[in-house]
Amino acid sequence: MKRKQVMAMLLSLCMAAGTLAAAPAVSASAEGNAPKYIFLFIGDGMSFPQIQTTADYLGTTASDGGVESANLSFMEFPVVGSAQTYDSTSFAPDSASTATSIATGNKTYSGTINMDTTMTIPFETISEKLKAQKDYKIGVVTTVNLNHATPAAFYAHQASRKNYYDISMEMVESGFDYFAGGGLLDVEGKEDDPKENAYTVAENAGYKVIQTQAEAEALTAEDGKAIIVAETLADGDAMSYDLDTAESEWTLKDYVDKGIEVLNNDTGFFMMVEGGKIDWACHANDAGSTVADTKALSDAVASAVEFYNEHPDETLILVTGDHETGGLTIGYAGTDYDTYLTNLTNQKISYAKFDSDYVAGYKENQTPFEDVLKDIKENFGLMTKDDPDATEDSKLVLTDYEYSLLEAAYNRTLEIGGSSKDEMSQDEYIMYGTYEPLSVTITHILNNKSGINFASYAHTGLPVPVFALGAGQELFEGYYDNTEIYFNMAELTGVE
Repeated sequence: MKRKQVMAMLLSLCMAAGTLAAAPAVSASAEGNAPKYIFLFIGDGMSFPQIQTTADYLGTTASDGGVESANLSFMEFPVVGSAQTYDSTSFAPDSASTATSIATGNKTYSGTINMDTTMTIPFETISEKLKAQKDYKIGVVTTVNLNHATPAAFYAHQASRKNYYDISMEMVESGFDYFAGGGLLDVEGKEDDPKENAYTVAENAGYKVIQTQAEAEALTAEDGKAIIVAETLADGDAMSYDLDTAESEWTLKDYVDKGIEVLNNDTGFFMMVEGGKIDWACHANDAGSTVADTKALSDAVASAVEFYNEHPDETLILVTGDHETGGLTIGYAGTDYDTYLTNLTNQKISYAKFDSDYVAGYKENQTPFEDVLKDIKENFGLMTKDDPDATEDSKLVLTDYEYSLLEAAYNRTLEIGGSSKDEMSQDEYIMYGTYEPLSVTITHILNNKSGINFASYAHTGLPVPVFALGAGQELFEGYYDNTEIYFNMAELTGVE
């Protein structure tokens, strides 16, 4: 007996017992509303705090500091649900297992992609089923590496998310139509076990591998299967943080626009789009970059909404997160009931770009702290009490305590830099995580002066919202497990 039949039987028994009121039992697919075009947006590490912080930031900056909130594109969707995110390992799960739940309807261990907890049984994904059973075109788009955990969960089956080369081989074998995002990890395997270049393997399998923006712009549906790797790669060979993009550099929205162009067909398509660096920014406790990349995801969703407006009866758009990262809160002990989110407008670059463009040079040149403070002011707005721009009502002037934290962090950056957890004391890990002590201390101070705080460098167990618009949207109401996202998509499309 199928899962939905079991649920229907339990529901009828409850109604017969008088414990539930009768409700319409006709599904969206039975009403003829099966979506032909499905967009699944996943903000990695994104839950209610990331969304609300971004909305509040946009509202208060637009109103010149007023207490106003703005709506992100998906906040206007007619249906909102909430999904629990725990996995077989933990209530604070990782991206591999939570994406597995969304893609296949199954729980598994953190670090595992589409395999059961014995690591012997693979799970078939919604995207694989739509390709095989419905002949949908399939797209996978991400701001991080194309063989990272979340995108991999829609085409790969691995006991470990770190099997990057094997994952890239499954990417090629999937036969999916459109991949776009950051560069592949371990593109030639491990140093002690070299393999054929994964991009060459892809080309030999019939993929058009594109690594320049000009080629990406020229791509058409007639070119066939394609893999686009962003021309500008940043930390970890991922796409740039939105805060760091050049004026002409493609962002997530551009890759979604191109995906719509090349995937659109009369049979149907499924596109999974990940805002992956929301998670990376939250791991690093960088609120400014978190806000910018969450807005970038919203902008990408807006492209899907434009498509929906042309095909309202055939399109379903879902926006969710895999888990929350960082324990982000709006509110900080040092600002009591006040927030000063406009302070974040002073952040010009991400922590990662500050590391590469500034901190690397500090370490090499043993730059005096007084010179470092000038760069901190230029890129984050923080200034000392004796700075010519310091005023009594400025919210960006460093207190003596904050100054001492920065100085200590800089000294640790010169001594040890970013270190692994087992190389640090517990106190140091709580202060710096595994990041450059200087950079993470800068963002901590700016966050706190803005009325923002992070509780962790890891994931948390918060539920995530599920926003739905289009054919079958009503199935996504309520409070449920994240596996239900898969089951609802499967029911709507009729895949087995």
